[in-house]
Amino acid sequence: MKKYILSFALACMSLLSFAQANYEKVMTEKIAKIETCKTPEDFQALANDFQRIAEKETTKWLPNYYAAFAYIQKGRVLMREGKMQELDAVADQSQKFIDAAESVEKENSEIHLLQKMVYSLKMMVNPQERYMTFGMKAQEELNKAEKLNPYNPRVTLIKAEDIYFTPEQYGGSKTKGMELFKAALEKFNSFKPKTSLEPNWGKEEAAYFIGLEKAK
Repeated sequence: MKKYILSFALACMSLLSFAQANYEKVMTEKIAKIETCKTPEDFQALANDFQRIAEKETTKWLPNYYAAFAYIQKGRVLMREGKMQELDAVADQSQKFIDAAESVEKENSEIHLLQKMVYSLKMMVNPQERYMTFGMKAQEELNKAEKLNPYNPRVTLIKAEDIYFTPEQYGGSKTKGMELFKAALEKFNSFKPKTSLEPNWGKEEAAYFIGLEKAK
């Protein structure tokens, strides 16, 4: 009897190990696609992929995190295309996955940063009317993300973007923004995610803006 129990336990362990290895393989493949997506349709397809993973891996926060991030990136592309009227719907989709991720992983700097980015998308639909609501909420979430992990390079990157692209009459500064891009890159150079699947995006963006400054 003991032999059968041991065999059953070993079989269960093997199945769990296989499932974890398959999860990591699929997630690694999907995360790599973030860098190759260019269009809203690309990011929508990627968000759908992460959603399917999240529906199976209900105890893990990362599939929901990346689904939310894919929607945010879709929104940022739409914003660059001037399609502001579509940002509310995209932000609302992202919000569902942020809520799901936070239900599993509490007080996480990366999740609060995504929440900040969602509020920023909603603010950009009409900045003048929405700054006192979504703009202030975005700043609160950014502060939370920084407090939870002051070494998070993505927090510094997003702060750099905010200051760099905000007009000077509203407190923005290209010079201060560039200083923060450089600070973000320094943090990226020493940053190591806890696992290979955890957020590690943003370094190329910081380097891009620094490259623009050097090219002048």
